[in-house]
Amino acid sequence: MSKPADFKLQQGETGATVTLTGDWTAETMGDADNRLVEILHGAKAVTIDLNALRRCDTAGAYAILRAAEGQSAAQPILARPETQRLLDLVGAAVKAEPTPVKPQRGTSDLLERVGRGVFHIWGEVLETFAFVGHLSISVGRMFTNPGKIRWAPIFSLCERAGLDALPIVAVTTFFIGAVVGLLGINTLRQFGAEVLVVEGTGIAVLREFGIVITAVLLSGRSASSFAAEIGAMKMRQEIDAMQVLGVDPFDALVLPRFIALLLMMPLLTFVADLSGLAGGAIVTWNILDLSPNFFMQRVADNVGATHFWVGISKAPVMAAVIAGIGCRQGMEVEGDVTSLGLRVTSAVVQAIFAVILIDAIFALIFMELDL
Repeated sequence: MSKPADFKLQQGETGATVTLTGDWTAETMGDADNRLVEILHGAKAVTIDLNALRRCDTAGAYAILRAAEGQSAAQPILARPETQRLLDLVGAAVKAEPTPVKPQRGTSDLLERVGRGVFHIWGEVLETFAFVGHLSISVGRMFTNPGKIRWAPIFSLCERAGLDALPIVAVTTFFIGAVVGLLGINTLRQFGAEVLVVEGTGIAVLREFGIVITAVLLSGRSASSFAAEIGAMKMRQEIDAMQVLGVDPFDALVLPRFIALLLMMPLLTFVADLSGLAGGAIVTWNILDLSPNFFMQRVADNVGATHFWVGISKAPVMAAVIAGIGCRQGMEVEGDVTSLGLRVTSAVVQAIFAVILIDAIFALIFMELDL
């Protein structure tokens, strides 16, 4: 049962004494601190006796020290050892120097931040090489001992990362194909060559848009999912538990996601190609009155399978990069939620950047090969 803070002033032969009673805490102190300051302000030789004090927290200790400073002559405070330790702690905190405010330096801050970013990039490169090396070892173990492949999580991840993504991939590429066809018709109409929009749409969808749109969608969907799942497991120390039990996290977590995305990316790209061509066919049918059969026959005759295989050939590389980036960022998560959020964001940004870069590299390679 808490008692409100109070005190009483007594006159003695050696001087006045203020005896504090009750609980001097933030909840029970009330206005006792202000009354104590008024009584001791300018007083001489008043001893503060805390032996009858029941409870005291930092707020009460600060109030007692503030009142004691108001005396014209310093007097000792009589207190039990535990109360004296609290007073010493609060007194040291009151007398401590305030934390200096770092001045804004403008340009120097910008240059320092750029330098730290460059140094951080070098660290990311080293960590990426370490991750690739560990993953390569896991892949090698998979080929030397196929019996240890975890097929159950692979099939589950194929459903989550692949089959569940079919609707969004199909819808997105359908509208991309429709937009490409509409722009092609508007551009070619001034030359009287609207029919060539079939070839243009077929090449654009089969060679570039089908695989790029699929890879970008999986970068935002699967890379973030992989980073969040593995990062959450690391925050809960489940990965440490795996290592204690002798289970390699790369074999149990990274490799199944890597294989699942490798298997599903060509399928998703194929669906994206069909959906994009369907979007272009619908636009040409409505605007140019060219039937979908004519559209598909002209694509088969004039576009051919080369552009299709050029687009499909990019799928395994992009799948490996997206899965690797997502899993690596998840493995780098530390023990707080802020780190998890930053790593998930980095996974998405890095995966999308890697997709665009890889597509540009493939474009240069195929241009040199005249494909």
